[in-house]
Amino acid sequence: MKLYEFGEMNQSRLMSICGLNNVKHKGILDSMVNKQMIERKEEPWGHKTVYKYKIADKGKILLEEVLQRYEDLFPREDGNNKEE
Repeated sequence: MKLYEFGEMNQSRLMSICGLNNVKHKGILDSMVNKQMIERKEEPWGHKTVYKYKIADKGKILLEEVLQRYEDLFPREDGNNKEE
């Protein structure tokens, strides 16, 4: 959902926004890439490689058809609800 909301992000920012640990939860990103839910691209940055992620078409479909309907039925209590 965060990639859908924010667009393309590097791995550190994505993990931070989602409240995940880079080391412990990188497998989640790898799994989502393997399932074609999100796309990963590598960008050279000096001597390092930066990984950037964005939502893939398959991920958008899942979000729109399943997750958004769930969110509509059971909105979060975080103050960001559309109906408030």
